[in-house]
Amino acid sequence: MYRSKDFIKWVKAKHPLHSTAGTGNWECPDFYPVSLQGTNGVDQYGEEHKYVLTNNMDVTRFGYYTIGKYDTKKDRFIPDNGSIDSWKGLRLDYGNFYATKSFYDPSKNRRVIWAWANESDIQPEDAIAKGWAGIQLIPRKVWLDSSGKQLVQWPVEELDALRTQKVQLSNKNLNNGEKVEVTGITPAQADVEVTFSFASLDKAESFDPTWADLYAQDVCALKGSNVQGQLGPFGLATLASQNLEENTPVFFRIFKAQQNYKVLMCSDATRSTLKHNETMYKPSFAGYVDVDLVATKKLSLRSLIDNSVVESFGAGGKTCITSRVYPTLAINEKAHLFVFNNGTEPITIETLDAWSMGKAKIN
Repeated sequence: MYRSKDFIKWVKAKHPLHSTAGTGNWECPDFYPVSLQGTNGVDQYGEEHKYVLTNNMDVTRFGYYTIGKYDTKKDRFIPDNGSIDSWKGLRLDYGNFYATKSFYDPSKNRRVIWAWANESDIQPEDAIAKGWAGIQLIPRKVWLDSSGKQLVQWPVEELDALRTQKVQLSNKNLNNGEKVEVTGITPAQADVEVTFSFASLDKAESFDPTWADLYAQDVCALKGSNVQGQLGPFGLATLASQNLEENTPVFFRIFKAQQNYKVLMCSDATRSTLKHNETMYKPSFAGYVDVDLVATKKLSLRSLIDNSVVESFGAGGKTCITSRVYPTLAINEKAHLFVFNNGTEPITIETLDAWSMGKAKIN
């Protein structure tokens, strides 16, 4: 929107770097280069790279991004073919994740993004009682996927220093309706990494063609964690009460779609709390995961759980979903964590590593 040669004096540009009609007000735009190879950030612009333009759309309250090129002569950003530049485009996170900004970290040669999550319980009296509203989420390293078509995100490595007590599971089979509790850690404040595998994709349920025009979260609302499928739903029941009256499940469902497979990842807050009021926001957040299941027959999931926040990373960070939840039973030492399978086909917990998390000290 504006130009400057010295970052002190600014003049209005003849045209914006980029714009898209019919998308409303854009907040917190960000524009940065990403390397075509590897996970390092780009500071020296001589490297071969693409550009990312992120924007947070006020109408939807979600953050989106587009990948493309920057024409330095025309001062224009040009999205790649197929990189959708609208509400149907890619999101940095398919949940409660807004007002994103990034920075280049020269000490570790990485691009790091931050985001804000507002309150899902927005009753004025609750906000006054808390004394605060809204939080900053975990900083994430971000880079370009090897396909060149999307970004990948992962919690910064410094977070690992907060890990304390650790428990592990491996080669645990789960049949239809089975669940296993992860004990020995603090489920209300934990870091969990799990890899699921399955013997075959042959019995994956068909993807309904009428869902093609729906957002992923609409499909998740139809196909929740308790709706029996074939390959899925399977995943983690986070911030759960003992009998699952309250829980925020983060899970996968695998669909057969023509010659390919579609992987739906959900973080469903609809049963996250027994508290009922008109202002409580309890959506079924979801996104699709671009992963080659035919080659691997595996899916990985990492969830960072922190009392009222569940940040989840599917397939190594290809799809990310953040939920804000306010359980009434599953709090502090009364919170539980389960791994479940509600699909007719058995799945295997190949590996599960879970840690209790200590409190961060911020100077």
